[in-house]
Amino acid sequence: MQTTTPSHAATLPADEIQIVPLPAFRDNYIWLLRRGQVAAVVDPGDGAPVLAALRKLGLRLDAILLTHHHADHVGGVEELLAAWPQGDRPLVFGPAAESITGVTQPLAGGESISLPGLGLDFQVLAVPGHTRGHLAYFCQLAGQPALFCGDTLFGAGCGRLFEGTPSQMAHSLAYIASLPDETAIYCAHEYTAMNLGFAQAVEPHNPDISRRVAAVAELRHRDQPTLPSSLALEKATNPFLRCEQPEVVAAARRQGAVGGDPVSVFAALREWRNQF
Repeated sequence: MQTTTPSHAATLPADEIQIVPLPAFRDNYIWLLRRGQVAAVVDPGDGAPVLAALRKLGLRLDAILLTHHHADHVGGVEELLAAWPQGDRPLVFGPAAESITGVTQPLAGGESISLPGLGLDFQVLAVPGHTRGHLAYFCQLAGQPALFCGDTLFGAGCGRLFEGTPSQMAHSLAYIASLPDETAIYCAHEYTAMNLGFAQAVEPHNPDISRRVAAVAELRHRDQPTLPSSLALEKATNPFLRCEQPEVVAAARRQGAVGGDPVSVFAALREWRNQF
């Protein structure tokens, strides 16, 4: 499995799963997965970059995976469906608890779904918090676990609570944290550099955060994505996955956390981040 830029994707072996980040809007990534001439996309908020990549690489779109209903994640679905005849349109997987035009395979979390054209099976995870029905998709890509998590987990951060509660989001993040440390984390936004500033405010003495700041600065200087990250890296540098660490608990209490339990710490951190 390789993560590539669109300009290099066509040069890779045809039988290997490739993941192509398609930039959209100001800071979104639409993740395109391909094997040979078959493709799937995750959270196509804009149809234009997907159609351009499909044409350039000569791909057939078999499936669309949606994590939640926000327009910058689903806005391109209708355009993509309209590009194929009625009987040859891609399957559209998405949360049953949210109103999304075009979904043909509604999901609640806990299901397993298969994309035969790509040779991939996904576990569907319910991760509410950012939105009520938010989903994530977990799979094995050439032996490496991978998670497409939308706006639940970001590089060094997490999504805002637009519809869910601190308890829901803390539970969802704990669920993600229980996955294998080597899991590749495919978030939907390029927020890592911005989030690391907050992470340093929470844990100014964390050397892993300092090292990640330098690494991310170099990537962005070269106009490269900071994603995917790994779950191990997030657990070492992301304050929202470190709510039981003494320095994080102390920082949250200074911000008004009413207790030292993970939900109280998370709630204080999230509110602090909102104002940061």
